[in-house]
Amino acid sequence: MKHNEIKELISIFDESDITKLKINDKEFSITLEKGTLNVSAPINTSPVVETVAPVAVSTNTVEYLPPEDVKSVGDTINSPMVGTFYIAPGPGAAPFVKAGDTVTKGQTVAIVEAMKIMNEIEAEFDCKIIKVLIEDGQPVEFGTPLFEVEKL
Repeated sequence: MKHNEIKELISIFDESDITKLKINDKEFSITLEKGTLNVSAPINTSPVVETVAPVAVSTNTVEYLPPEDVKSVGDTINSPMVGTFYIAPGPGAAPFVKAGDTVTKGQTVAIVEAMKIMNEIEAEFDCKIIKVLIEDGQPVEFGTPLFEVEKL
């Protein structure tokens, strides 16, 4: 499991009502519990010897800042989670929205894939898409602006 996947898992776990989560794989094991600081470090069972530094985990909310290369002005639709941004429902499909489109509250504007789950991102208000700020297939963090919009 990669570092960013672990951060994403912790974020999702922190926002849920689940109090304990244990994942075991052939080469990886992790246990998360709310209210404790117990963390299982990855265990490598392959013949190659690797040193893995312990990861400090806080049960407090993790705050992510949007990438500094994304500068936006005005209102935005932001990513509600860590994952991969997709502008269309599938490869080669038409995008959900493009610059100049008018969308209504609840309309799907994109997908963020997190932990192999496709999460539809919906507009939280009626708006006009001014600019798409993230390229299709790019990783995003919690709070990353995805679209610059003009509220209607």
